Amino acid sequence: MRTTDKNLRALCEGAICVAMSLVLSFLEVNFVWAQGGSVDLVMVPLIIFAVRWGLGWGLGAGLVCGVLKYFVGSGFAIDWVSILLDYAVAYAAVGLAGLFKRKDKLVWLAALVGSVARFIVHYISGITVYARWMPEEFMGMKMTSPFFYSLIYNGGYMLPCAVLAVVVCLALRVPMKQFLRGDDLQ
Repeated sequence: MRTTDKNLRALCEGAICVAMSLVLSFLEVNFVWAQGGSVDLVMVPLIIFAVRWGLGWGLGAGLVCGVLKYFVGSGFAIDWVSILLDYAVAYAAVGLAGLFKRKDKLVWLAALVGSVARFIVHYISGITVYARWMPEEFMGMKMTSPFFYSLIYNGGYMLPCAVLAVVVCLALRVPMKQFLRGDDLQ
């Protein structure tokens, strides 16, 4: 397959995966957080795309998804820094799953790396941008440190998201192994 054909195919598949991620972002479970941080499967199509096409394409698809999620979805931000961190950079970080390009047997690890990377960005946003709005009490605990507050708040929804992403990507590994390896791109 020619390079231009591969690029066009990657672009089209990226658009489809971003669209799937946006749809999945509306199917969320808000069982703990009244102020944000839902549990959903938004990362799964981004991870699958990143494993198939690699780091650069994965970062790009995540970035596009994050920006669209803010503007099309129910994005919440305090200022432009929180838009950048919680949407653009956080979802682009999921594209780090592309470090495992075409390694279908490591799709679970790709999901874990993408999830941890997204958590780190949200954590940084929590200790910098949202520290000013840290409540005195959260989940029955007295909050004195923005580091602890951000860990509890962001970990509370990112841990279930990460587990879901790893489990779903692992379940999809066998039926999608040829797709993940890019056998059709040779």
